[in-house]
Amino acid sequence: MARVISVSNQKGGVGKTTTCINLSSFVALYGFKVLVVDIDPQGNTTSGFGIVGEHKDNLKNTIYDVMMGDATVKETVCKTTIPGLEVLPATMEFAGADVELMSLAESREKVLRTALGAVRSDYDYIFIDCPPSLNIFSVNALTASDAVLIPMPGDFFSLEGIGQLMNTVKLVKKHLNPGLEIEGVFMTIYDGRSNLANQVAAEVAKWFGKSVFKTRIPRNVRLGEAPSHGLPVVQYEPNSKGSVAYMELAIEMLKRDGINVKPLANLSAYRYRGGVPVAKRIPAKKPAPKKPGTKKSEIKNQ
Repeated sequence: MARVISVSNQKGGVGKTTTCINLSSFVALYGFKVLVVDIDPQGNTTSGFGIVGEHKDNLKNTIYDVMMGDATVKETVCKTTIPGLEVLPATMEFAGADVELMSLAESREKVLRTALGAVRSDYDYIFIDCPPSLNIFSVNALTASDAVLIPMPGDFFSLEGIGQLMNTVKLVKKHLNPGLEIEGVFMTIYDGRSNLANQVAAEVAKWFGKSVFKTRIPRNVRLGEAPSHGLPVVQYEPNSKGSVAYMELAIEMLKRDGINVKPLANLSAYRYRGGVPVAKRIPAKKPAPKKPGTKKSEIKNQ
């Protein structure tokens, strides 16, 4: 039976999507069957796994169809470049689903839990990428989850956001999901040279104690570049600091679950060599048609 973990923080730009993509990838590389659920209408997790351009537009089903009851999870999941890892994709079409869900008289907060219930036995871990706001999507994610994993950058506004998230978790636990737990908190976009980042880390340690992960995800250029290639960082730049940090986070998380694993040997072997990344296969724009009697220089200036 899969363990369902929501990656959540009500502040945007804290590393939720980056964590969902890269943490799930390392967990899968350790031999676990993993499903990543993209419940953010922006669909960045979907794009980060290389499902973009014509691939994203031509998807037969998305999480929108699953939430509306028009498709099952099994009919909708997409394979990724990571063996054993599948993604339940989202597109901008999903943005209007909140209005449709709100019209449901009963169980609107439990739609995702019901949908995932049919496939929990097919996976070891299910990670949910939550939107950066409190809405029906994030409530569905928390209701469907066993635990919440909280990324936390080293800035003041993130401290305010984490307080709001804890209130939300408390309400969901009281009214919808009594078994919901805090998986842990970890620092992201971390720069140890910053006094503010160290002060925020100290405050987080006071609030959450042993729930704080020792692993800190550094500010790293390769983590930002990898999604543009439709790849997790372990397949884009496997030996980068960001890649190693997410491997260490996966090791630490699995250890908390009673599973002891060692660092993967020869990370370079995981670099993607399967040809042109999916994210690069985007249809080129057609050139403007040449008008009769016009010169090439005139077309360039249009």
